[in-house]
Amino acid sequence: QLRRLFGSSVPPFPPKFYLAMTEAMAEDRRARLEQYLQNVTLDSNITNSDVFKSFFRKLQQDTFQIETRRASLDVHLADGSSIRLDIQTSDTAERILEVTSYKMGLSRELIGYFSLFFIQDHSDGALSVVKKVAEFELPYVSLQSMKELHCKLGIRKWYMDPSLDTLLMHCRASINLLYLQAIQEIERNWVKPTEEEMQELEFLQKTENKVKFLELAREIQFYGYTRLDPCICDYPEVGCSADVYVGNNEINCYIKLPTNQTKEVSFKINRLRCWQVTFLGAGKDGEEETLELRFEYRDSDKWQWIVFYTKQAFLLSSCLKKIISEQMMKASKEGQEM
Repeated sequence: QLRRLFGSSVPPFPPKFYLAMTEAMAEDRRARLEQYLQNVTLDSNITNSDVFKSFFRKLQQDTFQIETRRASLDVHLADGSSIRLDIQTSDTAERILEVTSYKMGLSRELIGYFSLFFIQDHSDGALSVVKKVAEFELPYVSLQSMKELHCKLGIRKWYMDPSLDTLLMHCRASINLLYLQAIQEIERNWVKPTEEEMQELEFLQKTENKVKFLELAREIQFYGYTRLDPCICDYPEVGCSADVYVGNNEINCYIKLPTNQTKEVSFKINRLRCWQVTFLGAGKDGEEETLELRFEYRDSDKWQWIVFYTKQAFLLSSCLKKIISEQMMKASKEGQEM
């Protein structure tokens, strides 16, 4: 590689330089490359550059052997309806979101409050938000590679602070998107209204008072959180199952203990130092690929690693990043006001 770049002025390495890589060395190298690539995509200066977008567009198309051509693509809403788009197979998620927003009449300044997600329908009628689509990703190409998972492309709000709803109340299209998503999450028990709240919500839904409906919804437990599918964690013991909700500056978990008791645990984001996502390889007997997210957490003045084994590890990582970025923006705004 060096000789290719700098010509014959670079002498060949002596034979003793070439060392066989052990399995442990190869695994360490793979893990470090994996973390490097994840960290690269966190830098908006890189991901927004034309060089980066062009490279990843070509990489995705070459990997799945899909040439640039005209095609149609459906973007699904939370009520099950969809918007059909005429696209190029090489269109990025950023471009597709812009076209979808235009078709819906969403104000241009509000596009950043929404994003595209890959959503999975299960045979039992359940629904999973698999991951947020990266802006440089090609949704058409990704969907072709995920056919066995029966995934579809959906549009959902993309912020973790429920109070930001108030910034979207002047646009009919954004109100409708928030309203449909709130109804979906209530119907699927992703949020926890009291009996009294549920009765009032049903009344507001019948009268189609969407703004009042959303005002009440913001008071409900877990509104504005992202819910993950049940997964496995190693806290407080290895092998515990957990229902995970991410939002409001916390990772809230209902953990089933080996004694069959359920324990509610809240991991506060301000006690979290760092996290990483690791690919653990394909599952056995054709099972889905396994991912883990581990984060370093301070509990009782002691740091420890907490691990979640979940196919939605990248979604969880995106949520953590979003919470922290919103905290930083809020702190910056408060500092300017002071």
